[in-house]
Amino acid sequence: MRRRLYFVLPDLGSAIQTANDLLLARIEDRHMHFLGRRGMSLGELHEANFMQKSDFRHSLFLGTVLGAVGGLAVGVVLKMTGVGDIGWLIIATLIGALFGGWSSTLIGISAPNQKLKPFEADIEAGRILLMVDVPPGRIDEVKALVAQRHPEVTDRGVEPLIPAFP
Repeated sequence: MRRRLYFVLPDLGSAIQTANDLLLARIEDRHMHFLGRRGMSLGELHEANFMQKSDFRHSLFLGTVLGAVGGLAVGVVLKMTGVGDIGWLIIATLIGALFGGWSSTLIGISAPNQKLKPFEADIEAGRILLMVDVPPGRIDEVKALVAQRHPEVTDRGVEPLIPAFP
């Protein structure tokens, strides 16, 4: 499992140099995601895709869970009224999960990623956000490399881990 590091870069030149240094440190291009102001050209840098920019994943998870709960409730009502059996309970739960996941992702694609909210002011000011996904054992190495080679870059921390069972 990789951890996401966040860095704020002052301009495109700094972003290109940082990307080159990370490539030399054997961080693959597919693990670097750059995000700039809407309409800003990032050149050949690997721009963040809609999965990183939008609230897609969070919406999918939440919609699927809530849809499954709603479908389960409908299935229980059907079972209690004698209209359906255990098969209807399972089918209603699956249909609820599918519908909830589908409908919530339609909203999630158009909503901005909540994890990027702290960076909005920097992005609107013309700075570039770099998200780097690295193995846990390389976090300190990558942070030290960026700090040493690029003092103009602001280290904005590591994405916190969310426990599977709080």
